[in-house]
Amino acid sequence: MLPQHLKQIRVLMLNEKENLERTLFRLEQGFELQFRLGPSLQGRRVLLHTNYPLDGQPFRRHVFRVLAWNYPSGREDDSDKYCSLELKTAGSYQYYFGYGGIEHSGGGYIVVDPVLRVGGDNHVLPLDCVTIQTYLSKCLGHLDDWPDRLRVAKESGYNMVHFTPLQTLGESRSCYSLADQLAFNPEFSPEGQSYSWEEVGALVEKFRTDWNMLCITDVVYNHTAANSVWIREHPECGYNLVNSPHLRPAWVLDRALWHLTTRIMEGRYEKKGLPANITEDKHLQAVRTVMWEDLFPQVKLWEFFEVDVDGAVLQFKAVLQNGSKADHSETEGVKGLKIIQDPSYRRYGNTVDMDSALKTFIPHSSSAEHIEECCGWFRQKLTQLNEEQRNSVHQHQERAINCIMGSIVYERLAEHGPKLGLVTRKDPLVTRYFTFPYGDMTLEEEMLFLDQPEKTSHFLAHNGWVMGDDPLRNFAEPGSNVYLRRELVCWGDSVKLRYGNGPEDCPYLWEHMKTYTEITATHFHGVRLDNCHSTPLHVAEYMLDVARSVCPNLYVVAELFTGSEELDNVFVTRLGISSLIREAMSAGDSHEEGRLVYRYGGEPVGAFVQPSLRPLMPTIAHAMFLDVTHDNECPIQLRSALDSLPSSAIVSMACCATGSTRGYDELVPHQISVVKEERYYSKWNPSAPPSSAGEVGPHSGIIAGKLALNKLHQELAAQGFMQVFVDQVDADVVAITRHCPSTHQSVVAVCRTAFHDPKTHSYGDNVPPMCIPGKIEEVVLEARTVERKAESYAKDDKYINGMPEYTVEIKEHISLEQSTVVKKAAVTSKDRSEFVQEITFQKLTPGSVIAFRVSLDPKAQQVVGVLRYYLSQFSPKYRRGSAADDAPPEVLLKPLAQIMSKLSLADMNVLLFRCDAEEQEDGGGCYSVPGWESLKYAGLQGLISVMANIRPNNDLGHPVCDNLRQGDWLLDFICSRLIRREGPLAQVGEWLAAMFKYLKHIPRYLIPCYFDAILVSAYTTALDATNKLMSSFVQNGSSFVRHLALGSVQMCSVARLPALPALSNQLEGVPYRVSPISGEKEQCCVSLAAGLPHFSAGIFRCWGRDTFIALRGLLLLTGRHAEARNIILAFAGTLRHGLIPNLLGEGRSARFNCRDAVWWWLQCIQDYVNHVPQGHEILRCPVARMYPTDDSEPLPPGQVEQPLHDVIQEALQRHLEGISYRERNAGPKIDMHMKDEGFSVEAKVNPKTGFVFGGNRFNCGTWMDKMGESEKARNKGMPATPRDGSAVEIVGLSKSAVRWVVELHSKGLFPYDGAKIHNNGTESFVSYSQWNQQIQGSFQTHFWVSKDPHDPNEKHPELVHKRGIYKDSHGASSPWCDYQLRPNFTIAMVVAPELFPVDQAWSALEMAEKKLLGPLGMKTLDPDDMVYCGVYDNSLDNDNYNLAKGFNYHQGPEWLWPVGYFLRAKLYFAKKKDESTFSKTMTLVKNVLSRHYTHLEKSPWKGLPELTNENGQHCPFSCETQAWSLATVLEVLYDL
Repeated sequence: MLPQHLKQIRVLMLNEKENLERTLFRLEQGFELQFRLGPSLQGRRVLLHTNYPLDGQPFRRHVFRVLAWNYPSGREDDSDKYCSLELKTAGSYQYYFGYGGIEHSGGGYIVVDPVLRVGGDNHVLPLDCVTIQTYLSKCLGHLDDWPDRLRVAKESGYNMVHFTPLQTLGESRSCYSLADQLAFNPEFSPEGQSYSWEEVGALVEKFRTDWNMLCITDVVYNHTAANSVWIREHPECGYNLVNSPHLRPAWVLDRALWHLTTRIMEGRYEKKGLPANITEDKHLQAVRTVMWEDLFPQVKLWEFFEVDVDGAVLQFKAVLQNGSKADHSETEGVKGLKIIQDPSYRRYGNTVDMDSALKTFIPHSSSAEHIEECCGWFRQKLTQLNEEQRNSVHQHQERAINCIMGSIVYERLAEHGPKLGLVTRKDPLVTRYFTFPYGDMTLEEEMLFLDQPEKTSHFLAHNGWVMGDDPLRNFAEPGSNVYLRRELVCWGDSVKLRYGNGPEDCPYLWEHMKTYTEITATHFHGVRLDNCHSTPLHVAEYMLDVARSVCPNLYVVAELFTGSEELDNVFVTRLGISSLIREAMSAGDSHEEGRLVYRYGGEPVGAFVQPSLRPLMPTIAHAMFLDVTHDNECPIQLRSALDSLPSSAIVSMACCATGSTRGYDELVPHQISVVKEERYYSKWNPSAPPSSAGEVGPHSGIIAGKLALNKLHQELAAQGFMQVFVDQVDADVVAITRHCPSTHQSVVAVCRTAFHDPKTHSYGDNVPPMCIPGKIEEVVLEARTVERKAESYAKDDKYINGMPEYTVEIKEHISLEQSTVVKKAAVTSKDRSEFVQEITFQKLTPGSVIAFRVSLDPKAQQVVGVLRYYLSQFSPKYRRGSAADDAPPEVLLKPLAQIMSKLSLADMNVLLFRCDAEEQEDGGGCYSVPGWESLKYAGLQGLISVMANIRPNNDLGHPVCDNLRQGDWLLDFICSRLIRREGPLAQVGEWLAAMFKYLKHIPRYLIPCYFDAILVSAYTTALDATNKLMSSFVQNGSSFVRHLALGSVQMCSVARLPALPALSNQLEGVPYRVSPISGEKEQCCVSLAAGLPHFSAGIFRCWGRDTFIALRGLLLLTGRHAEARNIILAFAGTLRHGLIPNLLGEGRSARFNCRDAVWWWLQCIQDYVNHVPQGHEILRCPVARMYPTDDSEPLPPGQVEQPLHDVIQEALQRHLEGISYRERNAGPKIDMHMKDEGFSVEAKVNPKTGFVFGGNRFNCGTWMDKMGESEKARNKGMPATPRDGSAVEIVGLSKSAVRWVVELHSKGLFPYDGAKIHNNGTESFVSYSQWNQQIQGSFQTHFWVSKDPHDPNEKHPELVHKRGIYKDSHGASSPWCDYQLRPNFTIAMVVAPELFPVDQAWSALEMAEKKLLGPLGMKTLDPDDMVYCGVYDNSLDNDNYNLAKGFNYHQGPEWLWPVGYFLRAKLYFAKKKDESTFSKTMTLVKNVLSRHYTHLEKSPWKGLPELTNENGQHCPFSCETQAWSLATVLEVLYDL
């Protein structure tokens, strides 16, 4: 078991209705796969099924089990819960998931790679190390000779051999046409011997242990040789005319074409211009004519698709005479005649559906005359339908002729074709599509067989391929006309096998092929799926399951010609294909060949270090990249002999499996045909002379070069050179770099291709010089293909021989000075960190390769080692290649975690966050990336957010990476802003500066990846330190909880100027500092920003209402109790007129223009007392009163101080007495938009109901505080939502406060049980308990909108437009505003649930869910309201009163913070209802929260916005992260 930090974990997110069957996910054994829920599934009871077996259990494809969910942070939220699989077995595995009765809501496959082992010690052969060579088995001779012939592969550096099938071959002698799948080919046994599979297996095992070489062979499931004995005994295993009668017309056509062949052969059509030797276009035209005039009229194919009109009319007439009526249930009332295709495909066998006939043709009466008339119409229609069928067949015939012409042109006329010559029985006009195991007879005699099933069962369809066909469709099944339309490119030696849907459909065939598979898997390490794209998927799946049960780490290779990567993936995922064969021969030039290297493996040079736990990313299939396959045309003919070496080198430098076919390295100048080749391969002889046909040695062809290249390929993969860079130097020169990210060694191979023969093509002498970054340690190899004195090539009769006139001139492991290819190498140094060698070539002739081993220059190598040494404190993956510094800076001697443990959460705000406006207060700003944009934060989060998108995609071209490569500006910015800060922050800055000092001395191309490593290490260490300073709720919480809690760090900071008024000097635990401005000692309490970036700095940073809505979530729940106390007391000091200010303005510039902030403040004091241990002590804390009287000037602390409970009493007493005043400095100076009447503030208590009421229609004293600004629309000075009267949330908050002081008084914690009030010269006393009861008794009557239209309590029934809801206010100056559906009542439900009867509360919440709940927030107004508008645009100024200048701020847009109260209310009242309701509510809550989590993770601000436009659309005018949004969502998670 790997330690947790080294273990590779991949996370696959499940999303509703996401079917990933065509997406490839590749994993290695030893990996852990975690499944997590995406937002669409969170909160649901998801069942995840997989067929990955339990440990020790066999794999059964159709047996699924349910995976158990793990809950790392408890069951409250679904953000962290996961299922996992420990992957230990190779193969393809399926998963699917569902919920709530839907079993399959999505799914896909994972492919686990096999682990290959070689040698006596069973060491691992990584897939990227594989170098394979293909052998045509029939050319190997007797088994005893195999070691001598296969030694060529070993001595050429290959570590895997691919054998074409070793079974008995069919009569065509094609390597892929097998007569007996179970028998070892007797040709491999010498006379008197009879070798079996056991001897082959022993030889294969010997190669594995002694030669470190694995062996794979083909499996052919699609077809068998036409002369297989077993197919004659079991014709049901093929497609014959009995089990596939739809092929009967195609068989008739096929026989007719055979007879046409014999007639052409006999010269019978010469008069019509059609000789036996077809050589020109006019002969083709003659074929066309003969087919239309003679052949088609003779076979009458249309008759198989037509109705016997006379017979059908007679039947119809009889039905009518019997008085039968149509059965409407049968044809579902659809009018129109239905023809039924005869399933046996007899001539005129089609029938008519009589029900559809009776429905379509209805006689006027049952008289003979009317029946006759009706039958006439019926006959006419049938004749028309037959005509349509005939037209359809005509189109098939046209297509058939075109396909036949294409085939004749290729086989007889085309330059690149086989030019077959005369039409003969051996080379017929066209290949036969069906077997015909009988002697010669006439076509007419053959047609009589159609009625003899014992004969037709032996007419078996041949196999082949169809150009452009859907590989997932079986072209021989009913519904396909491929055989009739002659679209099959046919293999006349092989019969297509018919498996049906499963073993029960053809038991013999399945059992036969199962045994074949078991034999293969027993003796070989892997299989190549021949013709994979045409093998039925379910068959290949079944057979590979059998093979893996025998050989669990089976290596599966396939070639796919689907033409689409998505379709390739269907085969790769379902079959668990390990490597897909890719052909270098598909490249038309060196540029394309280089592109293929880049495409098929590796990551870019300088790629980022990926975390061990990361998302599972889709990938392309692992490649087996071959310089030539046994199906390719000969590259020497297509390109040139000189290109063999450089193209091989290009392939060898690919970061994937590579390989070749025997003959390529020996420079065999023709294709070695899988059908016709019968000669033997040469044997290995180290001292073989050049012209020896039966032997090859190291000097034959390019073998010496290939050995060096294969060794290099294996070494690069084994040593982790997994980064690739391809450089097209010029039209023929390709340079490929393989780079090791831990040692930073590179190998650069420069290959000069020769796609054209230098004898006929002019290649220039000048190769451009190359700059190679780093220090060239050695020339690994330099090799040139050169001509030598030897006989010219002559094809040998007995052995497959190559061109003796070429060999490779090769030197290995030499110094640069010893190179004959390089003229000179000058050292040029670009700057302190770039060490570059310029190479000039002299003998890089076409057909040459040179490979350099390059390391960083010694200084850079040392610096990288030191960087890796200091990074290894964060992860052991940096240990390789690390080295300590002899004289390290002092700051690096301590672990970073130790330095960061000294930081406070206020320090963390500076280290991680701070937006541009906050930084500007300190004279700085956020870093701006030239040509791109500014970072969101000056702290580390600003970069982490950007790098999170760059890293997984290795987007090294991103402007941030460019900026890092071009200079050190960003590095200096990061550390200098911290060093300026003194204390522990400066130490962190110095640590970063010391690391960056090393970073500046490494090559620039490596800076982005090491910068990211340093950044991620510092960031994760800071997060760990942050969590330790927070409450256990955060420390033990889910990722979601911790993400939200970071909002506390984000929003709470100490500005250059103190944002809060000073606290009493008697208070303990108040932080102090030396003022950066005056140099005096001053308090430095953190303040809470309302939102970033708009409300983050200056006087607009702190707002009373925002602070106290956010305080419980961001400070109390996160454990920041001292900061919460300081903020509560600082605001208490500003109380004036019995109110808490809205805009704080440091207290001195405060605006007392809101009615609700004081109640939110009181709610927070209540929350503090309830949440904090000994929290009631805050009530006795001294408050420094800034405004001891309404009209006093701001006083400094110490002049008037009183305990907090007295300030609370004053707030309550002033409300009972009645508050009425005009704002100080009223007028445009403090509010340029407000009308004069708006500056009058009123807040009182209704003596009848106990409700707090106030405001007027010219001001807006609650959170919905948009004041009109547009003169054009005439809404300037008019509030959009005055909410005067008694706003529902203020009533709820006041009820909560009064109830609480009653409880406090009863416990002796609050000295007042009521308040004396003076009105009109009289004094009276109001007890709090009486006030509490008064609100309780009045609320339901005045706020509930009953479902009963005749409710006697309803004073304005004409204003009701939604029933079963709570009003938004009571007593508004515009009475209809009371009845608007808004989300504010949910606040009252959370703070004062006792006001709400359960059923009525639930009804109102259901309505709010239906009408107001959006993806992230709550609509601020019922969408059915006539002034609803869900899109906020503050810049729009038009004449629309309801919209101009963002007048609809709270008239529809979806605000986030109310969603917290809505969800908390739902949870509270769901608990009061039944279990089922609570369960559904939990699902809803988790589902809504999952969307917040997703937004939070993706947001570069790492926050939740103030609001969104309708349906969750982004609003550009919103704060990107808002304190109360984060806080109220965190409160929901706390309640969970």
